Amino acid sequence: MPILAGYMVPHPPLAVAEVGRGEEKKIQASLDAYARVARDIASLKPDTLILTSPHQTLYRDYFHISPGSAAEGSFARFGAPQVRFRVRYDTGLRDTLEELFRENRFPAGTRGEVEPRLDHGTMVPLYFIDREYRDYQLLRIGLSGLPLETHVRLGALIRQAVEHCGRRAVFVASGDLAHCQKKDGPYGYRPEGPAYDARLMDVMGRAAFRELLDFEEDFLDAAMECGHRSFTVMGGAFGEDRLETEVLAHEATFGVGYGFAVYHPVREEEDG
Repeated sequence: MPILAGYMVPHPPLAVAEVGRGEEKKIQASLDAYARVARDIASLKPDTLILTSPHQTLYRDYFHISPGSAAEGSFARFGAPQVRFRVRYDTGLRDTLEELFRENRFPAGTRGEVEPRLDHGTMVPLYFIDREYRDYQLLRIGLSGLPLETHVRLGALIRQAVEHCGRRAVFVASGDLAHCQKKDGPYGYRPEGPAYDARLMDVMGRAAFRELLDFEEDFLDAAMECGHRSFTVMGGAFGEDRLETEVLAHEATFGVGYGFAVYHPVREEEDG
């Protein structure tokens, strides 16, 4: 079974009401988009959420997949320890994926976990998804410093594992856009910031995932983005599928870009 849907989402802790304490209302378009994403996932009733996060354990030359059967986390470091999470990992899907890594000599696996607690790149999406749907297991995947093309290959292997296991799975690609879009923002202003967001939202709005490989590393670094590789893995998981695409929102209210888009494969019976 192919992946049911994909979602490009950001992960600002401030979007969590217990953290934002009212400031989250300044990004209402993002809150509305997250509600749409959560409802869409609930309508599909997936067995598994596949979630890529740039704040998971990250290595220069290796993709880390969270080990174990479960994990916990909270927003304690953001002043809201009462907002807690516990997730169950999809160990069967993960085992199948690890076997594919070995067969393909691909640099990924469960070794070398630095921090087992859930990261905010994972918890912010789950905060909204859990409001609508909780009957899922999680496959949590980190990114790497390897070339973008290698991230595409990771996505293709994830798809292969999903199809082999027959999972009803959706892909949540967590990542903020450029961090340097306003002089009064936390990272100041660079012209590459808004330039990156405009180009990235155009690419993602067309589901032209192969064009993600055309972004130069120097440009990505200058834009101070954190989601590009996450989106690239998702693109690899969809491959050449025809997709129905909807951009839900894009904001940079606080100087950091937050982009949302939803992707649904076009079923064969819908063709023609």
